[in-house]
Amino acid sequence: MYAVVRSGGKQHRIEPGKTPKVDRLDGEVGSKIELKEVLMVSDEGKVTIGAPLIEKATVQATVTAQDRAKKIRIFKKKRKKQYRRTTGHRQDFTQLLVDNIKL
Repeated sequence: MYAVVRSGGKQHRIEPGKTPKVDRLDGEVGSKIELKEVLMVSDEGKVTIGAPLIEKATVQATVTAQDRAKKIRIFKKKRKKQYRRTTGHRQDFTQLLVDNIKL
């Protein structure tokens, strides 16, 4: 069984027992979170697709970490103009442990 949920403007495929990383969500480590924007659920070959969301479908998960991703570098250059800029960015994320998917 798996579900596709929308979180932080992105879509994630979620299965029970897996630990996906999603954009930062409110909640302390160890707290329970309920994701309500479920777009699709597949249960042993039976696929349910929402229009756009599935009514009364939720994904229950536990917050396992609140952290920041590895730093990426942004380098801008315009040749022959001696223009160079280097900046960096670290994205905040929440790591979840998916408990179950309810329809």
